[in-house]
Amino acid sequence: MLSLSLSSPNPRYCLSNPFSLSTNNPRLHVFTNDQYDGVGITSPEEPIVTPVGLHRELMPKHVAVIMDGNRRWARSRGLMPQAGYLAGVGALKVVVDLCRKWGIQVLTVFAFSSDNWLRPKVEVDFLMRLLESTLKNEVASMSRDEIRVSVIGDVYKLPKSLRDFITHCENTTKNNSRFNLVIAINYSGKYDIVQACQSICQKVKDGEVEPEEINELMIDNELCMNSMRFSDLDLLIRTSGEIRVSNFFLWQLAYTELYFTETLWPDFGEDELLRAFHNFQQRRRRYGG
Repeated sequence: MLSLSLSSPNPRYCLSNPFSLSTNNPRLHVFTNDQYDGVGITSPEEPIVTPVGLHRELMPKHVAVIMDGNRRWARSRGLMPQAGYLAGVGALKVVVDLCRKWGIQVLTVFAFSSDNWLRPKVEVDFLMRLLESTLKNEVASMSRDEIRVSVIGDVYKLPKSLRDFITHCENTTKNNSRFNLVIAINYSGKYDIVQACQSICQKVKDGEVEPEEINELMIDNELCMNSMRFSDLDLLIRTSGEIRVSNFFLWQLAYTELYFTETLWPDFGEDELLRAFHNFQQRRRRYGG
């Protein structure tokens, strides 16, 4: 069994055990999370900690991360790509824990792009099993830590067992109020905009909306995060030295601050997160003004 706990300060991982993978009867995942008004509320048992050198009032509310560099991390050590992905889950544990403690309201992570299906099948199959196993291993601890989990993306191609557990994980954690972890799986920024346009076109066709009534807010409301009432994205972090957004949140990044680091994702930890937040707090956000 693959074991890697988001609650453990010293994650361990094992490459030896295979997982069963069911691909029968794929269907489009329908998000059932209720709208939630308690974003960012902190449990009284665990007060927010503001790191030295940072200002509480300038902390980002919503942070997104493109977790890049797992395969390069593994290759640099003479390991198979799977080792890099497993180490990347450990890095995610660290970042989730720090963001939760520092009072960040929402962390969105780009776990699997719709373009990632082009990778070798053995690698994709491993990622599907890893996603499912990680959610199964962590759902209990995330519930204890008051972490709400939501999944965004067009996940009709995912294995049925993974889709089913995504639904279970969302339903199990939907009332948690300490911290929000959003996982983008089979997500495409272009498709997100296309499906929003298709939905609005259908409403025009049905006579519910006039073409001249279409505006930015209407498009916002049709995007994948429309039902979650999360704050706008403040900061996007991309690891591994690549300076591009790779089809992630193309509409939502309009006024997001971008931070790029050479650090490979499995090596990303507290020091690098502090640098990103410090850099963010030095910027003056004008929003066009």
